[in-house]
Amino acid sequence: MVAVRYTCPRCDALVTLDRAAELADKSVTPFALDGWEYAAPHEAFESADGVEIVCGAAETDGEGCGELFYLNFVKYDEGRAVEARTTPADVSFDFLR
Repeated sequence: MVAVRYTCPRCDALVTLDRAAELADKSVTPFALDGWEYAAPHEAFESADGVEIVCGAAETDGEGCGELFYLNFVKYDEGRAVEARTTPADVSFDFLR
């Protein structure tokens, strides 16, 4: 097991997860990916497609925005990496920047 750090995509709070080193990270997103199944950080998430994290929970030492975000692992189907699909509701456009 190794301690790996991730950043909340909304508020930049740091999350630390103890996990198997051989898991391949795909992305960290503010939304769940279509077709991915998630586990909580305190569950056996190695067999899941990713981890659903509450920013501000124990993994962030109580600091954070309180919103959900998702650690997505690389997912395979018949030996090929599965591409994530997103819906228009998942994508936000900030035209004020």
